[in-house]
Amino acid sequence: MPSLALTVNTREVGLDAPREASLLHVLRNDLGLNGPKFGCGLGQCGACTVWVDGVAARSCVIPAHGVAGRNITTLEGLGDRHRWHPVQQAFEQAQAAQCGYCLNGMVMQAAALLAREPHPSEQRIRDELCGNLCRCGTHVEILKAVRQAALLAAQDEAA
Repeated sequence: MPSLALTVNTREVGLDAPREASLLHVLRNDLGLNGPKFGCGLGQCGACTVWVDGVAARSCVIPAHGVAGRNITTLEGLGDRHRWHPVQQAFEQAQAAQCGYCLNGMVMQAAALLAREPHPSEQRIRDELCGNLCRCGTHVEILKAVRQAALLAAQDEAA
């Protein structure tokens, strides 16, 4: 098996992985990171969203060897139990989860938006999240959480 070197959540990792292995497979099965979820396997639902060099990407359709040497951030790398990312904090405060399956993708996509655009409009938030599917129907709470996250991030910057 070919060797693979990745930087995942600021940690350099090396492993052997088949050429055909998806980034999602490597993250979950080889590295034990359970934030990204397998949803559709087609890059359409968003449950597997991670950041590749700071850009939200669907890890189920990305060959792991295609991102060798790049910076990968998963939900586990956004924040930690001592200091959550503002989006994680806002999702918890807004109770924006039911089953939680879509949560990884929603949080990662929203955090990527806020990193690029700290004060997005309601329509911009909707546009950004339209490709992330939530089957439980918590869209109203999710939108509220993203708006709250923008406020929390602004407060963090001011402090």
